[in-house]
Amino acid sequence: MAISPTAEGFRAAFRRPALTLAEISWRWTAGATATALFLFGLFEYLSTLPVTNGELLFLRSRQPYLVGEAIAHILRGSLNRAVISLMVAALLLALLWILAASLGRIATVRGLLDYFRRDLIRELSPNATPPESGSDAASSVSMADVSQGNRVGGTSPLRALTRLNFLRAAVALAAVFGFVGASILTSFVSSDAHPRPGLAFLLFLPLAALVCWTWGGLNWLLSLAGVFSVRDGEDAVGAISAAVSLCRERTGAVFAVSTWTGLAHLVAFVSATTVVSMPLGFAAIVPWRLVVLGMIVVTLVYFALADWLYMARLAGYVCIVETPEALLVPPPPRPPIRPAGGEPIALSPGVQTTIDRDEPILSDMPNLGVET
Repeated sequence: MAISPTAEGFRAAFRRPALTLAEISWRWTAGATATALFLFGLFEYLSTLPVTNGELLFLRSRQPYLVGEAIAHILRGSLNRAVISLMVAALLLALLWILAASLGRIATVRGLLDYFRRDLIRELSPNATPPESGSDAASSVSMADVSQGNRVGGTSPLRALTRLNFLRAAVALAAVFGFVGASILTSFVSSDAHPRPGLAFLLFLPLAALVCWTWGGLNWLLSLAGVFSVRDGEDAVGAISAAVSLCRERTGAVFAVSTWTGLAHLVAFVSATTVVSMPLGFAAIVPWRLVVLGMIVVTLVYFALADWLYMARLAGYVCIVETPEALLVPPPPRPPIRPAGGEPIALSPGVQTTIDRDEPILSDMPNLGVET
């Protein structure tokens, strides 16, 4: 039977939970740092804003117009500092993410390579036997073909992954500018004299979808290229070229792994959004702190499941890379039995094709038929 990279990816994620914990460690570390820095900066920024008695009176009036005017007057002249601080924080967080993602990817990919080259090969060894006479020679795979050696390149994996993750951050920044450009272009169809917000929104949607599709594709390709940086020691350009070659040569396997893990992620997202809305239904009778705590717990569980699915997808890609193509293709069916001068006979799985030597009618004992 052919190997299913999707099934092997999920099996690897089940059998090696330490890899998922490693993925969660560096992702949540970067996320917690970003959240803490954002909250700390927000509170520090709000504490520096002077509030007069008149602005406080407008805020206590609970009238939307008066509250909006008070907030605009409070923030007037101080947004420049906030924007500059946000840009510096985003730059530092991007550097932290690049370093953490590079070190984490080295650890996870090496763990997956060790799994597929040792544990899984030991299980596949009975299947890697020489073919029978008359079978297709292409279906035979030796153990040397299964356990491919790691080709050592001349580039450090950390350096190559740092460059690839820098490109991923640059692509994300380009996507932000793409959204801004799309909003500017669509704003030309709706002027103050002839406002057309509906038409502007309809034109913005396809442009935003194109930006998201381009960013997602490039980010996925750069993420896949990191596997070859660790496995083969390729530099950034060589890893991208190897990822493109893999997608071109084994399109079906890569598409299958991406599709099934993507569908599982979609189901997890829909389930999490449904469950996280349940505490909101008890907001009127339950203290708001419990509601917020329930939403945080559900969100963290979803993030952990998303990281586990990402590890399963990465394991599927590593399985495709490490497994020879002959094991990914189902073997051809055996030719049907042809009797002498007759049509081929299609045998069902339950039909016995051997002779039972213990049958009395075929026995060579004399007078056995008379005795029975």
